[in-house]
Amino acid sequence: MYLPLTSANIEIAVSVIKNGGLVAFPTETVYGLGADALNTKALAKIFETKRRPFFDPLIIHIAELASLQKIIDYKALGDVQKDMLLKISGLLWPGPLTLVLPKLSIVPDLATAGLPSVAVRFPNHDGALELIRKSTGLIAAPSANPFGYLSPTLAEHVRDQLGGMVDIILDGGRTGIGVESTVLDLTHNAPRILRQGGTTQEQIEAVTGSIAHNTGTSRASPGLLKSHYAPHTPLFLYTAEEMTSLDVHADKTEVFLFFDKATFDKWAARNKTYDIQNIFILSETGSEYEAASNLFETLHIIDKLHVSAINAQKCRESGLGRAINDRLKKASAANMHPDMMFITKK
Repeated sequence: MYLPLTSANIEIAVSVIKNGGLVAFPTETVYGLGADALNTKALAKIFETKRRPFFDPLIIHIAELASLQKIIDYKALGDVQKDMLLKISGLLWPGPLTLVLPKLSIVPDLATAGLPSVAVRFPNHDGALELIRKSTGLIAAPSANPFGYLSPTLAEHVRDQLGGMVDIILDGGRTGIGVESTVLDLTHNAPRILRQGGTTQEQIEAVTGSIAHNTGTSRASPGLLKSHYAPHTPLFLYTAEEMTSLDVHADKTEVFLFFDKATFDKWAARNKTYDIQNIFILSETGSEYEAASNLFETLHIIDKLHVSAINAQKCRESGLGRAINDRLKKASAANMHPDMMFITKK
């Protein structure tokens, strides 16, 4: 069923969750594909529907801090970690931040890829919180898309990609942030970012002090594969300077995706024959928040054009720009030389 996000329809979705079904619902980041986090059969449906590998852990969504006691092993946390959890959850939750914490045995291994830790998020979205609170209080919900493909920021994206495989799709309109949550690992004394996302590094460090980043070996978080968040159209990533030097090919079958209008203007000054229909700008003013909100929706639109390639501009490496670049880098991974961070086409 494809239903608008209303209290009456949330009640229908609550019944589906309690009975082991799947519900796609909006959060402030992207649409999630939700199931009862403690029901292994329901969790298996998530993996089957998304064609998701079982080694990729899920994020469990909660609607109140008290729910942590049901799934988190506080005895496995040291005093420093407990203090950090208290400060972060108090200042940055609810919000687009996922915390990796030691788990209790009640959490199915299927939800955590067999790891001793679990990823938990307290979303900042009234509809999502109502669904979580009225159902089981614990909903596992990866993004509602086929594994490795573009995340959905509209209910239509879920319908087009997963269709009848989901029991209910709750349409709450366009999501606000547009990229997934940041993932912060608190299983060590020193917290570290595993995935850049909707909560910026600067916001986290204002609470924690300077933090480290994932070394690339951890699998405690979803979204850590080198190739992920990818459109069907080949995507090539460039710095702003490299972008301005690109030429329009004679067949004009490529799309140019600019972070800001200033870079587009420089590029357009030397390319007089471009087709305006092949030009996309994530933010006219260069706002990282606007660009993040527009990113996946724009890539969904481009994918339907059936062009030969997407030439995309790298964002500033600050704030939400880090999350944008992370998604673009992973989207371009299939076209990358293993020794290069960002590809330049020959």
